Amino acid sequence: MVLPNKKHHPSALNEKPGISAPEIISTVAVGHIQQFRKIQPSEKELVKGILEENITALSRAITLVESTNVSHLAKANEVINACLPYANKSVRIGITGVPGVGKSTFIEAFGKYLTGLGKKVAVLAVDPSSTISHGSILGDKTRMEELVKDENAFIRPSASGETLGGVARKTRETITLCEAAGFDTIIIETVGVGQSETAVHSMVDFFLLLKISGAGDELQGIKRGIMEMADAIVINKADGDNIKRAHLAKLEFNRALHLFPAKKSGWTPTTAACSAITHEGIPDVWETIQKFLELTKGNNYFFEKRKEQNQYWMLETINEQLKTNFYSNAEIQKSLDTSKKAVQNDEISPFAAAQKLLEKYFKKD
Repeated sequence: MVLPNKKHHPSALNEKPGISAPEIISTVAVGHIQQFRKIQPSEKELVKGILEENITALSRAITLVESTNVSHLAKANEVINACLPYANKSVRIGITGVPGVGKSTFIEAFGKYLTGLGKKVAVLAVDPSSTISHGSILGDKTRMEELVKDENAFIRPSASGETLGGVARKTRETITLCEAAGFDTIIIETVGVGQSETAVHSMVDFFLLLKISGAGDELQGIKRGIMEMADAIVINKADGDNIKRAHLAKLEFNRALHLFPAKKSGWTPTTAACSAITHEGIPDVWETIQKFLELTKGNNYFFEKRKEQNQYWMLETINEQLKTNFYSNAEIQKSLDTSKKAVQNDEISPFAAAQKLLEKYFKKD
């Protein structure tokens, strides 16, 4: 049997030719935008804007300070030096805790409480950078949706980059800029991965450790490190069915704090429980910080600590610059790959290879 011939019909899934979309981008507008971006304010204009409490000027200055472009370094240093006489008039608070402890929610509740007291609050939130893509989410403004709308608050998320522990490379300089812009309370939120606390502790006046109950945290109370650095431990999420557990955790941490030696400041670390959702206990946290400031300013520890911190960051800057200069040196870049292969093939020890590279960099015989 022979089937009858059928006409070929194109599939209905075939895309039919259409008309091209009209050009919706104005080349004139693009030109204006590009020209505007090329116009960079001078150092004097940035400083003037910062001292006038202009948030745009402050943001642009922070971007300049965070830049890794070598050509921006001199300009950034000039802005920072011009702002120094107007800095050092704030309270610097470091807040840390493991991911999931509710740092952003706590900071928003705490920040709103402070602005309600007439304070000007700057939040410097450090977001972790991916070791693969080197990108960061920078979502703190989204998480602090109420505080970000407060005219007396400024939130600046920054990527941690390659800095150990996740503290942004220029956070210390950013503090100076924020203080010059009139912010009297600076809050630094760490990544909370267990390595950044030392760096944050070296740039703040008061160090607050956030904890939660029921996550095995009570056992961590007997360990040193982060517990020794904390000036106060606050058990967050003390609400709903968790209130009893939170207060039990508070007692556990309070007992653990007695195991550590007395602080040079003369301050005895405290424990407290709070809820960032209901705001219960938030005023008590600020009252604790006020007592700490009264004590440490009275015995002069507050001012001596800031002097030590300035020295520390000078040395850290030297170390960082030496490392940057070493790896950006053309001769070192040529020799580095060869040295890496020699080390991998056990032709030379890692220490001997490093010594040779350093000698070459410093041009030693």
